[in-house]
Amino acid sequence: MGAPGAFDEIWGHGGPERPRAEFAALSEWLATTDAAELQRRQQSAEAAFRQLGITFAVYGDSDAAERIIPFDIVPRVFLAGEWARLSEGLVQRVEAINAFLEDIYGERRILKEGIIPPELIYLNDQFRAEVDGVRPPHGVWAHICGIDLVRTGPDQFYVLEDNARTPSGVSYMLENREAMIRLCPELFRDFRVAPVDSYPDMLLRTMQSVAPGNNPKPVCVVLTPGHFNSAYYEHSFLADSMGVELVEAADLVVDDDVVWMQTIAGRVKVDVIYRRIDDDFLDPLVFRPDSMLGVPGIMAAYRAGNVAILNAPGNGIADDKAIYSYMPEIVRFYSGGEAKLPNVETYRCREPDALKYVLDHLPELVVKLVDGSGGYGMLVGPTATKQEIADFRAALVAEPHRYIAQPTLALSTVPTLVEQGLAPRHVDFRPFVLTGSDGVRVAPGGLTRVALREGSLVVNSSQGGGTKDSFVLLDDGA
Repeated sequence: MGAPGAFDEIWGHGGPERPRAEFAALSEWLATTDAAELQRRQQSAEAAFRQLGITFAVYGDSDAAERIIPFDIVPRVFLAGEWARLSEGLVQRVEAINAFLEDIYGERRILKEGIIPPELIYLNDQFRAEVDGVRPPHGVWAHICGIDLVRTGPDQFYVLEDNARTPSGVSYMLENREAMIRLCPELFRDFRVAPVDSYPDMLLRTMQSVAPGNNPKPVCVVLTPGHFNSAYYEHSFLADSMGVELVEAADLVVDDDVVWMQTIAGRVKVDVIYRRIDDDFLDPLVFRPDSMLGVPGIMAAYRAGNVAILNAPGNGIADDKAIYSYMPEIVRFYSGGEAKLPNVETYRCREPDALKYVLDHLPELVVKLVDGSGGYGMLVGPTATKQEIADFRAALVAEPHRYIAQPTLALSTVPTLVEQGLAPRHVDFRPFVLTGSDGVRVAPGGLTRVALREGSLVVNSSQGGGTKDSFVLLDDGA
């Protein structure tokens, strides 16, 4: 079962016998479809994913270095009204993130007015002095954001993380939907589900909109670190879906502050680069000199305004969990209103009173590295061993500024197919928000991650989680 008292998005608090009224039809489908048939369809989807090569690398796991992310056949469903409210909050948040980045690398009004402690910026590894004073083409910094959300009740959504660097997972959103249409077509007859297959077109439109100059046909590419990267399938999938070239560092050369792609037919000028490489490895002349993944001179071309890079270098400062704790103030500062999507309550361990509270309540809290990701460097107090708690206590005392802590939330659950049949499992959600020179758009769906282990709150694929399709209904009358 899920955590006692957790809200189930289909069954509510009443269980399968008394589902939420809006989901009676879906609950009926689950009740009347034979469990063996559901298992057969799920296995068919996973076989197709394996055949397509949709794998995820698990670093440090020699037994399963490449594996598919488990897929669950039971969809997660958002009502039209819920989605409208979520979208408003997501647009507000991403607009604030872009305004914050523009300010931090520009006038720094938010520091001058004392909203954020300056040391949290200047001493942060993610602050890139190399782009200080540089304005990206059209003033857009965070072109692609994957905002991680959790839910605790019918109208209770919270932002867990702001992924503004190189958020991944959108290929699973698209492939999960394709599998569901093929394997469960009856659901798309019973429910009016918003399509997600336009995402590659949305992404390409976003890329084209931020091209420097007035080129009506800008050349766009996807820059990948190569096939050893955990998300390489997604890089190639998106490039192919958009009809643009997938390139590695060796395919690009910078000449006179212009980026060129080397092709059989000769050089082609590149206007927009969707990079899936972290800042550190982007340009060995500016960041890590030992990087073999980056393009020498690409930052000079960027500073000269000759190429757009998505997401803009320096974005990691908005993707930092210590900065996350100030997002309500950041949203208020730049929008003039309260955040429509609240944060999870967060203790900044760099503050003595917060550190004392965290050390006194470690078994009840979730503790995270401020620059961590993928479920690594994290303590889930209620399920941790005494040794793990002791290790984290020592780490917190030694370097408190590197950590934040949050209460353990009763994450919502969604019915999930397990060996024993259907059972609630905890989920989170990553919608994808695109920002171009022509505005902000939210893809009508997203990546639902599900903790497949009973009672587990850790949904990350690297930690054994799976995925579900995410239905956004076009009306609430289903």
